[in-house]
Amino acid sequence: MVVEHKTPIPPPSLPGRTRPTLTEEEQKKYETVLGHFTDPKFVVPGVGDGTHTLTEEEKFWLTKECILRYLRATKWNEKDAIHRLEETLKWRHDFGYYNEEMTPAGVENEGLTGKELAFGYDVCGRPALYMLPSRQNTDGSTTEGQRKQLQYAIFMMERAFDLMAPGVENLALMIDFSDRGKNPSMGTARLMLSYLQNHFPERLGLALVCNLPWAVTAFFKIITPFIDPVTRAKLKFNPDVIADGLFEPSQVTTKWGGEVEIPWDHGTYWPALMKLSAERREVQLTKWRALGGTIGLSEWDIREEESGTVDEKKPVLEEKVDTVSEGVQAAEAVAAA
Repeated sequence: MVVEHKTPIPPPSLPGRTRPTLTEEEQKKYETVLGHFTDPKFVVPGVGDGTHTLTEEEKFWLTKECILRYLRATKWNEKDAIHRLEETLKWRHDFGYYNEEMTPAGVENEGLTGKELAFGYDVCGRPALYMLPSRQNTDGSTTEGQRKQLQYAIFMMERAFDLMAPGVENLALMIDFSDRGKNPSMGTARLMLSYLQNHFPERLGLALVCNLPWAVTAFFKIITPFIDPVTRAKLKFNPDVIADGLFEPSQVTTKWGGEVEIPWDHGTYWPALMKLSAERREVQLTKWRALGGTIGLSEWDIREEESGTVDEKKPVLEEKVDTVSEGVQAAEAVAAA
């Protein structure tokens, strides 16, 4: 049975999820990093004239889980985690997060053909972000063109983050090279990899690639040595996402063996995604402010109000959550491999 969806869907509720606990040593390391950024004298290195203090948006980004992701990525080395967090804070300014470049209006031209889509969730509740290279509509051969393409890719990742339920921290990246999809340039691919590895630690749960032509296969063989071992382990080629227990059929497109077709209509999909993302983000920001509006608040608490708020288009995942334990184990095994 094929079901058409012209718009994204809200995340499912995930009953039975429990918050992870920290060891005494991990808690001390976390508090060290937290204390560095909550110090009233802290300024973001390398931004402006050297007196830039954290804005509300930057404090909102520095959640407890954000800090823990950087700590895990640095093998719990506090100094390294602090350094990487500071580098990311600076990079976000340089990359255009806080100006018109990274707004819906600023990136919309890149999304006219639907070359990236957020739709559905794997059995672990990770939002799926589709990349469809055959729909490439802009020229990335110039420095400006490359920057705009990369800004759009990061912008769409951020929208997928907005669609995460409490307890979900990473996404499922779905790259489909069907319909003569072309690989990006080596320079663009390496830049995107560096962004993922340096500024989005532990945000990639799965990286699935299907329908690879020979030329793209050769490209991946060339680019693979530049991928860090942790990210490389999450890269899977031509998986059977249904048989492998990674997705329910109702949550993935027919190109991947599922039941969903997404007939592209930019005028329908784009405003729906922007509305869903903005509404969820506003709810989270309001909750964050009510909890104190400070660094180190938990994403579990910020998103708690939204748990289970699924409308009439309720994903099948919620209804089957107790019957897909094998699928959850399979998905987590792939991500941890």
